[in-house]
Amino acid sequence: MIRRRALLPLAAALAAPALVRPAHAQTVTLRLHHFLPPVANVHRYFLMPWARKVEAESNGALKVQIFPSMQLGGAPPQLFDQAKDGVVDIVWTLPGNTPGRFPRIEVFELPFVAHKRGVPNAKAVQDFAQTHLQEEFSEVHPICVWAHDGGTIHSKREVRRMEDMRGLKLRFPTRQAGEALRALGASPIGMPVPQVPEALSQGVIDGAVVPWEVVPSIRLAELVRFHTEIPGTPTLYTATFILAMNKARYAGLPGELRAVIDANSGQPVAELAGRVWDEQGPPVEAAVRQRGNQIITLSQAETERWQAATRPVVEAWIAASRERGFDGAALLADARGLVAKYGQGVA
Repeated sequence: MIRRRALLPLAAALAAPALVRPAHAQTVTLRLHHFLPPVANVHRYFLMPWARKVEAESNGALKVQIFPSMQLGGAPPQLFDQAKDGVVDIVWTLPGNTPGRFPRIEVFELPFVAHKRGVPNAKAVQDFAQTHLQEEFSEVHPICVWAHDGGTIHSKREVRRMEDMRGLKLRFPTRQAGEALRALGASPIGMPVPQVPEALSQGVIDGAVVPWEVVPSIRLAELVRFHTEIPGTPTLYTATFILAMNKARYAGLPGELRAVIDANSGQPVAELAGRVWDEQGPPVEAAVRQRGNQIITLSQAETERWQAATRPVVEAWIAASRERGFDGAALLADARGLVAKYGQGVA
């Protein structure tokens, strides 16, 4: 019942009147490739509804065929290039899977920049992308760009203070999240999220930082006992995402079909994506609590210690941005302003 109520806003958005499109003699099939299993919430509650909406609004002239779990081959870090090179038509991926390749979007992945909720982050990143990321993603046609809610530390041992992080081998999703964990005393280990269960089982890692939403799809609550949340906004970290299409494939569509893709791109779609984390995270957290796992929330004083400890990570990123030819301090100010704008009034 909780999940049904949570999905009502998404269902209402997707039930909007379909655009009228002329029928086509031949259906154009677009292959969408991603890294999570079909049971994942993003697959079920964002990618599938988005694909159905595109099909409906094109009168069936466009069909989006989704291939989860890297079914078309390759590894998660190769997804962006699969879209760029036309191996597939559309991908859902993390820019952070290829560390350093997309430096500007990293501004949202810096410690204590993001909002604790997904929708404000998603809208802020999409707004930022339209102004600052055209060059960064020029090799593909971006459909939308967004970020999830605040991530949580899931670990085999209790984390209440910075000292508890010392030596803890934690999977991190992005370069800046890894630097933040290192600044806090942990031993960060980078890997795509599908590898987390095996790495935990074999003792390669002691835990992972991921949002609540992804916990069931990788059986994380069965593999660790402790979950540490960072209270309030800004939160410790988020990861950014992109739904990207091959440029030639997009350009080669008939104009009316490109219009369908355009109508299902940008800010409205980013917001729908952000809702998945906001709506699916709380039921997961409640289920984990009911399971008997221990959920810890840092005190405000401890959170301030973490903020101070990770400030050099932000300063180092700004310094590196100058060497790469852009003004990181200005981008950071814009990012924080957008998070504040879209997070206004959001608890």
